[in-house]
Amino acid sequence: MIDLRSTYLGLELKSPLVVSANPLSQKLDNIMAMEDHGAGAVVLFSLFEEQIRKEQEKIDQFYRNTTNIFAESSSFFPELEDYAVGTSQYLDIIRRAKEKVDIPIIGSINGITPEGWIEYAKDIEEAGADALEINIYFIPADLRLSSEEVEQRYIDIVRLVKSTVKIPVAVKLNPYFSSIGNMAQRLTDAGADGLIFFNRFYQPDFNIRNLSIVPNLDFSHPSEIRLPLLWIAVLYGKLPVSLAATTGVHGSTELIKYLLAGADVAMCASVLFQHGIKHLSTITKEMEDYMQEMGFKSVDAFRGSMSQQHISDPTAYERSNYIQILEDKNGVNLSKISVPLFDINSI
Repeated sequence: MIDLRSTYLGLELKSPLVVSANPLSQKLDNIMAMEDHGAGAVVLFSLFEEQIRKEQEKIDQFYRNTTNIFAESSSFFPELEDYAVGTSQYLDIIRRAKEKVDIPIIGSINGITPEGWIEYAKDIEEAGADALEINIYFIPADLRLSSEEVEQRYIDIVRLVKSTVKIPVAVKLNPYFSSIGNMAQRLTDAGADGLIFFNRFYQPDFNIRNLSIVPNLDFSHPSEIRLPLLWIAVLYGKLPVSLAATTGVHGSTELIKYLLAGADVAMCASVLFQHGIKHLSTITKEMEDYMQEMGFKSVDAFRGSMSQQHISDPTAYERSNYIQILEDKNGVNLSKISVPLFDINSI
C-alpha cells in the first residue's frame, strides 16, 4: 500500500500535492472537487488589502507617499468594485469549506499596512483556517531603499503576523534576495513556520502600437522548477521549518523532483486552468506508479534523498558543477586548454 501522507506546517496531509492560491478556490464546489481528486490541502486565493479597504482616500494617500514601491500600484490595479469578493465573502468561503471538506484550508493575505496584516490575519484565523500564507508582494522600486531596509520589512511583517495569530504561518519568498539562505534563516528566526519557494512576480508587458502597459501573467512552465529546486535542496535539513515549492508543477515529474530535493509539499495552479481540477488525480496516480516502480512505500522514504546533505557530492549544487556543465556542453575540457596572454601576430 502506497503511503502518500505528508506533514506541512504541522498539519497532517493525505498527499504532498497542494493547490496553490488561485481564483478557482473562489467557488466551494471547486474546493470540494480538489479534495475529491487528491489535493492534500488548498491555499485560498490571496486576499489583497487593496480589495477590501473602503477608505479609498486613505489608499490613494498611501500610494502618493510610496510611489512605485508596490507592484500593485494604483496605475496597474483595478478598481475595488472589480473584485469578485471582499472580506466577508472570503471569510464565508473559509467557514463553508471547513464544513464541507476534511483537508486543511490555508488562508492567504497580501497586506500593505500594519493594520491590514493584523486585521485580516485575525479574521482568517477566527474564520477557521488551518494555517496562513503571507504573500509579501513587494517591489522595491524606490532607489532610496537599501537592501537592509527591504529585508527588514519582510522580517517585521512576519513578526507582526506571528504575534497576531496562533495558527501556523508560511512565508512566500521572492527569488531576488542577495543571500536567500541567510534570509531564510532570518525569517525562520522571526517565527515563520514554513517557507515557500518562490513567488512569481507580476511583470508588465508593453503594447508597442498604442504605447500602453499591458497587465499580463503567463502560466508557469515546468522549466521554472530549477531555481526553487536548487534552494530547497540546499536548505533541506538546515532549518526547522516546512519547505514548500509553488512553481512549475504540471505533472508528477515536477512533484517528485521537489520531494527528492526535500520539499514537504509542492503546489500547483496553472495546470488546473489548462487541464482542469481532475488533473490532480492524474498527477497523484503517476506518482503512485513511480513509487511502486522504485520500491518506495511512503513519501518519507525518498524525501530529501537528492538534497545537498544526502548526495555523495554536495558541490554538485555549487560553482564547480557549473564549470563541469560548461565543459560538457562544449565537448571540451576547459581545464586542459592553454590560453596565451596575447597573439603575437596581432602586434
